[in-house]
Amino acid sequence: MERRDVYGGREKSKIFFICQGFCYGLMAIKTDVLIIGGGPGGSTAAMCLIREGIKPIILEQEAFPRFHIGESMTGEAGQLLRRLDLEKLMLKKQYPVKHGVKVFGAQAVNSWFVPVSARDADWQLSTGTTWQVRRSEFDVMMLKEAERRGATVIRGTATKALLANDGAVRGVTMRRPDGTTEDIESEVVLDCSGMATFLANQRVTGPKYVGSYDKQIAFFAHVTGAVRNTGVSGEDAKDNTLIFYEKKFHWAWFIPIDDEVVSLGLVLPRATFLETKQTPEEFFRATIPEISPDLRRRLADMKLVEKVHVIPNYSYQVRRFCGKGFICIGDAHRFIDPIFSFGLSAAMREAEFAAPLVRKYLEGEGRDKSNPFAEHQVFCEKGIDNLEDMVDLFWEQPFVFATFLYYRYRDELIDAFAGRVYETERQPSMAIQKCRKLLKRTRDYDHEDDYSMPIGSRFHPERAALWEPNSPISTTEEWMVAQSTG
Repeated sequence: MERRDVYGGREKSKIFFICQGFCYGLMAIKTDVLIIGGGPGGSTAAMCLIREGIKPIILEQEAFPRFHIGESMTGEAGQLLRRLDLEKLMLKKQYPVKHGVKVFGAQAVNSWFVPVSARDADWQLSTGTTWQVRRSEFDVMMLKEAERRGATVIRGTATKALLANDGAVRGVTMRRPDGTTEDIESEVVLDCSGMATFLANQRVTGPKYVGSYDKQIAFFAHVTGAVRNTGVSGEDAKDNTLIFYEKKFHWAWFIPIDDEVVSLGLVLPRATFLETKQTPEEFFRATIPEISPDLRRRLADMKLVEKVHVIPNYSYQVRRFCGKGFICIGDAHRFIDPIFSFGLSAAMREAEFAAPLVRKYLEGEGRDKSNPFAEHQVFCEKGIDNLEDMVDLFWEQPFVFATFLYYRYRDELIDAFAGRVYETERQPSMAIQKCRKLLKRTRDYDHEDDYSMPIGSRFHPERAALWEPNSPISTTEEWMVAQSTG
C-alpha cells in the first residue's frame, strides 16, 4: 500500500501486513485508540497513552510543517513537556525562553507583569520558565516524537464518524490524499481536531454554541524588525510575551518565536474591520501600530515574513463533548478569548488527563454507562470556566483586575496565568470566586445543560443553528435580529 510521509508530503511505498494488531489494505484498520489530529494535543495524547501501554493511531489531514497560531506556552504546559522528558529536546531546538507576560494598559500609561511560575509538592510557589514556539517546527517535533515512541501516523482526513447500534463512537471513515476511503475502527476516538471540531460537526456531541467573544476577529502574521526587550530574565527578558491593551475588546500580542521573528496579532470587533473596506493586510498594517504607543515604537521597521491570517467569530463551546467511545480535547470542544495564551496549555493538559481514563475504559471501566467520561467532562469545563471568569473580569473591570493581581490575590492569579486552573490545583481560588462575584455570575454543575454559560447568559439551545454547515446566520447578533423579526 502507499503510505504518505506526514512530515514532508513525499510518498513512500512500503508493504504492511500486520502491524500492532491491524491490517492495511485487507480490511478496516483496527486500533484501540484513534486520535484525530496530530497537533500538540493529539501528539501529547499519544505520548501519554503510550505511557499507559497503549499505542494509538494518529490521523492527520495536513502535511507538516504547516503554519499555525498559538505559540506561547503557560508554565504548566512547560511542566508537562518536562514530565514527557522533552526538556532536553526543547533546549536543543533553542526555543525562546519565556519568563512571563507583560500587559501594557491603554496608551501604555500603566503596565503589569505576571511571571511564569511553578508549584512544588508542598504547594510552594516559585518562579520558573517555559517556552515560545514556532508551531510549524514544534508540531513536527511533537508528532515525530509520538511516532518514535510507538504511535502510528496516517495521512488522511476524517470524513464520517462510525457509530455502533448503541450510539457509541467506534471509529471513522477516512479519505486518503489519493481520494480513496477506508474505515479505521477503534474502541475510543480522541478528537484533537482543534477548531475543525470534527465530532461536533458530525453531531456526535451535543450542539456547538457561539461563545462570549463571537463578534471578535483576529489578524496575525510573523514579522521581523520588531524591537523586543533586552533583559535575560524577569520582567525585561527579551523573549517574554507582550500584550497591548487599547480599550475593551481591542488588543494585540507580541510573541518572539526565534532570534529574528515575532508573532504579531491584532484582535478587535469584526465591525471595526468591515467598516474600513480594507484588505486584511492593509488593515493589519494600518491598525496595529495604533493599539499602543509602545507597540508603535517596536514596529517602526516591521517587515512581514508571513501573510496576514484571519480568524473571525472564534469563540465557541461544544456541549456533551464526551461520551461512549469518545472524548473531545482542547479546541475540539471549547475556545475562549486567546488573550493570555491558554489554548495550547488546555489542549495538552486535557490530553494528559484523558490518557489514564482511556486505559481504564479499555479495561472495562464504565462500559455500561451512557457517558463513561462524564466526570472528566465536568472537570475540564470547570477548569476552562475558571479561566473564562478571570479573562471576563479583565475585560469588564480592568482596574479592579489589576488591583487583584498586584495587591489582593497575586499568588492565586499567578497560578491561573500558569494554567493551574483545575480542581486538583486548589481551584476555584478566592481570586476566581471574587471574579465571579463581581461579574454577578454563578456556576452550577448539577445539571449537564446548565453549566458553563457564557457571560451575560447569552447561551440558548436554539442558537445551535448558528453553527450548522452553511448556516445563513453567522453571528449571535444576526440571530437575535432574525428572532425579533420572525
